[in-house]
Amino acid sequence: MAVITVSTSKRYELVDVTEDVRVIVKESGVKEGLCNVYAPHATAAITINENADPNIRDDISDALSQLIKEGCWRHDRIDNNAASHIKAAIVGASETIPIVNGELAMGTWQDIFICDFDGPRTRKVIVTVLPKS
Repeated sequence: MAVITVSTSKRYELVDVTEDVRVIVKESGVKEGLCNVYAPHATAAITINENADPNIRDDISDALSQLIKEGCWRHDRIDNNAASHIKAAIVGASETIPIVNGELAMGTWQDIFICDFDGPRTRKVIVTVLPKS
């Protein structure tokens, strides 16, 4: 297991962690197996999507903001971040990627992002590499 630390600078931000994950997989020495990428936070998530066009990150954030209203949830009475919790629950806390020939088996346009829905904050990403049994 390895931990990547990411600092965000905006309320909603998707940060590419693909290269950090690739290094962890390479250093693990695993040739065939699985790589799990996990965000241990209630208001952050992990997703895989395109990164060739940086607008995709903003589009994802904007779409979620249109789908999930701010300031109208019961949890907002506690700390005004219920929408962040809902977004994180919808996107999900983790992604699992196959490892083939020592590399992440991802598509040409795919990258791995931590999605911070309640920033700016310092977030952790836990990466676990498992060999094929």
